[in-house]
Amino acid sequence: MGGDSWVSRGSAELRALDKVNARTKTLVVPVGQQAHFGSLTITVQGCYVRPADAVPDAAAFLEITDAHQVGAGFDGWMFAAEPALGVLENPVYDIRLAACRR
Repeated sequence: MGGDSWVSRGSAELRALDKVNARTKTLVVPVGQQAHFGSLTITVQGCYVRPADAVPDAAAFLEITDAHQVGAGFDGWMFAAEPALGVLENPVYDIRLAACRR
């Protein structure tokens, strides 16, 4: 990721859902920083978009940990156009990549 076909961006726009009470929140997290949603800690390691002449997509490398679950979390790529390719498996929370921003 991050080669000639992807363009680096400075922050990730994430959609967070608390499945228990249907609370949603949009998080804008700068690359290299963390955000918190409920018991989750979300760290954005990188965020990239396809160039203007390619099929639109965004990809972010995320590390997500849950303070209430030992060893459970997410460490990998999420894609805006293909959310099923990178899924946080958590009984309470859902995190999706919406976009990468400048």
